[in-house]
Amino acid sequence: MTETPAKKKPRPAGKRPPSARRRSREFALQGLYQWLLGGAEPGVIDAHMREQDGFAGADAAHFDALLHGCIAEAAGIDAVLAKHVDRKTTELSPIEHGVLMIGVYEMQHCLDVPYKVAINEAVELAKSYGGTDGHKYVNGVLDKAATELRPAEVQRARGAAPR
Repeated sequence: MTETPAKKKPRPAGKRPPSARRRSREFALQGLYQWLLGGAEPGVIDAHMREQDGFAGADAAHFDALLHGCIAEAAGIDAVLAKHVDRKTTELSPIEHGVLMIGVYEMQHCLDVPYKVAINEAVELAKSYGGTDGHKYVNGVLDKAATELRPAEVQRARGAAPR
């Protein structure tokens, strides 16, 4: 059995618990980590994640979309990432790779999630589960990918007229 990512860093006192959507991203990341490392079947990963403590507090529909969507569209997501990363996606840490997959998937398919929110949520995942400066890498890659995936939204946010 493959290990899941290290436990999340403790939340400072007085901080609100994560939203249902954030929890769904956390569980999806854990599932993608298992898939990237061991290639387990998506159905097995899904069932395992649903058994974890705290899953009841997650947005199950968003979890389903992220986990199954990222796995089903992994080649297409990696093709998007390949344009914006400095190495092959297979050489990324499984945490960074999974976080980037979630960010790209949300920008492609979850149009109710503003691109800035998708990037911020990915950065927060990287801060919680990734290496020391992995969140900076994730931010840079997804910021570049956003200009490709959501050009009009990015231009509006940056004060430029959409083309």
